[in-house]
Amino acid sequence: MSEVHPLLDALTGLPRTRPAGPAEAEVLLAGLRSRPAGPAEAEVLLAGLRSAAARWADLLYEAGEGARGQLPPRAQAALTLAFRRAEESYVELEIALRDCTDHHGPAR
Repeated sequence: MSEVHPLLDALTGLPRTRPAGPAEAEVLLAGLRSRPAGPAEAEVLLAGLRSAAARWADLLYEAGEGARGQLPPRAQAALTLAFRRAEESYVELEIALRDCTDHHGPAR
């Protein structure tokens, strides 16, 4: 497992898009806890969730590729499954956002 730590260190050094990481998660959580004021605000939050899900899926994919052959088979399978589930989450959020956009028009 010690081989994974340098990989994680390398991944955390990659450039991020605006805002990312814990700060983005806190912003999204605060918006969800305060309940969106209306459909447009809900769509903006949904778009943020979709973006976070996409980055999480990308991170899991890169971690799986980088750790290939260095992890036991079950650990590698678990990482692959985590990536697939993250990718499915992104797709579901994309569908939800498209449905909102079709119903209310594009988010601001």
